[in-house]
Formats: sequence, structure tokens, C-alpha cells
Amino acid sequence: MIRTAARILPLLLAALMLGACGIYSFSGTSIQNDVETINIDYFEYKAQKVNPSLSNDLTEAIRTRFRRMTRLEQVEQDGDLEITGEVTGYSVAAAAVSAQEIATQNRLTVTVRVNFSNRKYPEDDFEGKSFSAYADYDSTNSLDAVESSLCAEIVEKLVEDIFNATVAQW
Repeated sequence: MIRTAARILPLLLAALMLGACGIYSFSGTSIQNDVETINIDYFEYKAQKVNPSLSNDLTEAIRTRFRRMTRLEQVEQDGDLEITGEVTGYSVAAAAVSAQEIATQNRLTVTVRVNFSNRKYPEDDFEGKSFSAYADYDSTNSLDAVESSLCAEIVEKLVEDIFNATVAQW
């Protein structure tokens, strides 16, 4: 009985100490206790090459991440935190070339520019921060054939990076 208590007591003390810090969470976020709301605006599409669903997919994925990973209430305007942005780049380039100078792999790259505002802690703000992610595909496939799965992979990477830069402060 004493051995069990000796093992459990340090764990309980550690849990209490982490809870007392106030801003630590097991989701990896560091949101102050008095920050309660977030506004995530629609990401406008400003890239030259058109992907009609990318802006909506990215916006919804960011909103979903915040809904699942934070306690913040999402509001339409005037949130304690605000995220705005735009898709600024959408391009395909050769990623690997064979000895015969033929592309064997192509790379789809998406770039977004993000503004983050923390009304309660403005020292955390940033403006015009660029995030970029890519996915490679075999050049024997057309972009049309693989675009939706590549975009889903890229959106996931971008959401992770944006989330970490805004509330995980990595």
C-alpha cells in the first residue's frame, strides 16, 4: 500500500503543478485562460492557377482543427484571436528528373499568407507570414487524376503549421 502511494503521489503532484500553470494543455496549445473566442475568416484564393475548392477546404480544415483541439468558441467577428489569410500560390514543377531529362516526379506546391491577431496579447501577432506545403506525384499521372488527394495532404500540412504558429507558438 505504501509503495503504491509512493508511486502515485509524484504523479498527482506533477499533474497539479501542470494544471496550476494555467496555459498548458495536453493538445500542445498555449492559450491564456482569458482568451475565449476565435474568428477564422475565409481564406481568399489569389493564386494564378485555379483550384475552385482549395480555399473552402483550407478554411474549413483550420476551423475544424481549432474546434477539436482548443476550447475556443468560434465567432463571426471580433474574436479574441483572429486568423485571416489568402492562398497566394498554386504551382506544379518537376521534382525528379531521369537521366533522359524527363520528369519522373512532379510536385504540387501550395503557398498561403496568414495574418494572426491576438487582441489580448498583441505581442503574439504576426502579419503576412508565409506557409508552404507540397506533395509529390508520379509524372505518369495527370494532375487532374491526383489533385484532390494531393490537396487533402497539403491542406493537412498547412493546417498543422498554421495551428502551431498561432496557438502552439512553435
